[in-house]
Amino acid sequence: MPLHLSRALHLSPMVFGTAAVSVLLIVALVLGLVLSRVLHYYARKFQGSWEEFFFSLLAPLPIPLLLLAALYTALENLTLPRYWEHLGSKLILALVILVLFYFPSKVLVLFLRGLGEREPSLERVTRPATVVVRVLFVLITTMVILDNLGIHLTGLWTTLGIGSVAVAFAMQETLSNLLAGFYILVDRPVCVGDYIKMDGGQEGYVVRIGWRSTVLRTSANNLVVVPNATMAKAVIVNYSMPEERLALNIPVSVGVESDPDRVEKALVETAQELARNNSFGLLPYPEPVALLVPGFGSSTLDFTLIVQVRNFAAQGRVQSELRKRILERFKRDGIEMPFPTKTLVLHQSTVQSLKGPRPDGSSPGRGAVGDATEAGVCSSLPVQKPEP
Repeated sequence: MPLHLSRALHLSPMVFGTAAVSVLLIVALVLGLVLSRVLHYYARKFQGSWEEFFFSLLAPLPIPLLLLAALYTALENLTLPRYWEHLGSKLILALVILVLFYFPSKVLVLFLRGLGEREPSLERVTRPATVVVRVLFVLITTMVILDNLGIHLTGLWTTLGIGSVAVAFAMQETLSNLLAGFYILVDRPVCVGDYIKMDGGQEGYVVRIGWRSTVLRTSANNLVVVPNATMAKAVIVNYSMPEERLALNIPVSVGVESDPDRVEKALVETAQELARNNSFGLLPYPEPVALLVPGFGSSTLDFTLIVQVRNFAAQGRVQSELRKRILERFKRDGIEMPFPTKTLVLHQSTVQSLKGPRPDGSSPGRGAVGDATEAGVCSSLPVQKPEP
């Protein structure tokens, strides 16, 4: 059929084949552009759904697939020079490889783009990762196509392998921080604005999480730059997660003769009164709790008042204000907060050596002090050293 048509048009097979191939490729290209526009339109129409993912995945395919069909039709139905047939078969092979490598890379790019749209905080990761995926797709596809076309890249692969090992050794610390930064941004053990404390002693608000380092702002308004590799290996206490609300324990000691129920009531009512004002970050709910914990001290009853504060930064003001109001309440209710005291117990021989001999040269007799100390009774009498 093509041969009869070329004779009817008084064209040589060479000219007719060239014209036919050109027409097929132009028609395929125009149809591919039209179909691609239609698929892009439906992808925008169904934005935010699985239909968007489907149409976005198919949108770039019409052009290579229709060009592939046009080349295959030309090679099967037209009489072309041997050089053109060889070139056409190579182009078909390249297009097949391109389409095969396109699907996994496009799926990964669409996944990263959707992840960045759902989590804006991850855009710092998804955008560079998308660029890396596209670059790798281009490099790998080009190398596979060239290898299948007979252009062997063994020397290039060897050079790249040796060069990559050298670069890896030279940039070991940089790559370690880079991968650790990627882990922190994806796994999100800390976020910007969280107050954290590391096992190395560094603490503060997270100001920025970069690819190489994480910046903390301390309570003294200084910046601490922590390498991401150190951050990834550290044990971190995050005071802002799972929520900013924080339980605060305030120890309170009173005299052993105090009524525990009365002390607990005074502590709870003081905390509730301050929480009603809500001016220092003390929360009314969950309600304050007072417990006789840890319990019995050497000369005190030790209580713990448990309250809830709005965030980590509010605990200092809350502790200060609560302690002031607890002092006022204890004075008003007559609850004693004793001073710490120590008792010294002396053996009788030590007391005699400290008191010295009597004027008549005899040793001191068994008096009240001696009898008491020998019996193990505590003495609070002042003891004076003898003059030399």
